[in-house]
Amino acid sequence: MTKFAIGGQLSKTEIKELVEREGAPDMTADIFTDMEAALKVKTGEYDYYLGACQSGAGGALGMAYGLLGRDKCATIAMAGRAPKEQQVLDAINKGSKAFGFTADQAGAAVPMLLKLLKSK
Repeated sequence: MTKFAIGGQLSKTEIKELVEREGAPDMTADIFTDMEAALKVKTGEYDYYLGACQSGAGGALGMAYGLLGRDKCATIAMAGRAPKEQQVLDAINKGSKAFGFTADQAGAAVPMLLKLLKSK
């Protein structure tokens, strides 16, 4: 079972729906505050943190930066910059546990991330 804790400032319900629709049958997602979501990943209760905001970094990953460390966080899409498969794969391979993106890129970023995690 792969569990996603959803934090960030925007589109939490949309992100949850994307995980449920695009993910593997053993992938689940739950919505939390930023602090709760980051803590759940830090303690190992959840595997990954997903968050969206206007920049893809600050409001999406702020608590994750503080609790998990910058080396465990990656912005995978920003306004006007769609996710790139190799960059997302590189983030996964370096051990990122928290992924941020802008709300307008959720529809591209979440399915790509899930696809790459499934193939791992």
